[in-house]
Amino acid sequence: MNEFEKNPVSKRNDAIDSGVGFGVSFGFFAVMFIIATVIKLIGS
Repeated sequence: MNEFEKNPVSKRNDAIDSGVGFGVSFGFFAVMFIIATVIKLIGS
């Protein structure tokens, strides 16, 4: 084991960080989709 494996800076669960990252990116693209749909409906 190297020095970083013995003494990690963050001891939080990586699954939580992965879930937050997925949620933020999913939310961003969902908002973009909703905005595009609204613009399309207004334009037609």
